Amino acid sequence: MLINRNEYHNALLQAVECIKTAQYEALVNTNLALLHRNWKLGEIIREKSEWGNKFISSLAADIKSEFPGSTGFSARNLQYMKKFSGIFSEDEIDQYGFSRITWYHHMALMDRVKDKKQYIWYLEKTVENGWTRDILVMQINSGLFERQSVLKVQNFAGRLPDKQSELAIQTMKDPYIFDFVNMRERMVETDIEHELVNNVSKLLLELGKGFAYVGEQFLLKVRKDEFYIDLLFYNYILHCFVAVDLKTGKFVPEYAGKMNFYLSVLDDQVKSEIDNPSIGLILCKDKNRVVAEYALKDMTKPIGVSEYKLLEEIPEELQAAMPSIEDIESRVLGKYRCE
Repeated sequence: MLINRNEYHNALLQAVECIKTAQYEALVNTNLALLHRNWKLGEIIREKSEWGNKFISSLAADIKSEFPGSTGFSARNLQYMKKFSGIFSEDEIDQYGFSRITWYHHMALMDRVKDKKQYIWYLEKTVENGWTRDILVMQINSGLFERQSVLKVQNFAGRLPDKQSELAIQTMKDPYIFDFVNMRERMVETDIEHELVNNVSKLLLELGKGFAYVGEQFLLKVRKDEFYIDLLFYNYILHCFVAVDLKTGKFVPEYAGKMNFYLSVLDDQVKSEIDNPSIGLILCKDKNRVVAEYALKDMTKPIGVSEYKLLEEIPEELQAAMPSIEDIESRVLGKYRCE
């Protein structure tokens, strides 16, 4: 379809006026004004969507001529603006607090998240955890929403205060992705523990917000007998210790009794008066959900059971899509700009 010259001129004038207005508003609230500006520009483009990509290319070139010192108006970025206004209403920008993350984050969300509910969920998690754009991408590619939204195997209700129980359930994932651990032949639990500890910053990222590493093979003494918790953490949001028991095989009911014992000793000997009850997390390569639920049913201590995946168990296409931790760390301090 041919572009009508007069209508195009009017569309360009609207875009120029929109940008000038936004430049003033940016003095008050830069990011919020930018998002509203991008939404409005997206609406202008969507209203002329029948003109196709040639219209967007022309608009990008003419905006650049009108505002030679400005950035962020490439044809590619205008396409994102069009997409943004097609997904959300302008009121939702304020309703969901979109200005709490950068436009660069929003671009990543538009590329990878198709569902509005998930989009808002990842936005909230980004704000909550202070994720960079690359960390956000990694979490989306790892299926974090699905892993935290799945019905978890746990017995927290009634064994923890209501608020702590809800938070603990939200914190759990199933499965956990330990893509930084390379499985070797005849690898046992302690080998995986060492790998996790050697990569503790990556482990803490996967566990989620609030986790602090306490120790590996944490010693519990009951008179002359010694027992060891595979990995011990403290979560400053839940205000409790989290004991992790790592298994290379499938879940068996005996694991629940062992964890229940660990938590009893931990609460008696290590937990302070101001700490909430300790939580146990049993991580297995495989579990029968029904067996795990029965095993936890009559345990007195709060315990969860999840699976975990190592590097070689993650599909190759997902591995390729996920940026490495090294790539992410190298760019954490960088400044991100739109085209």
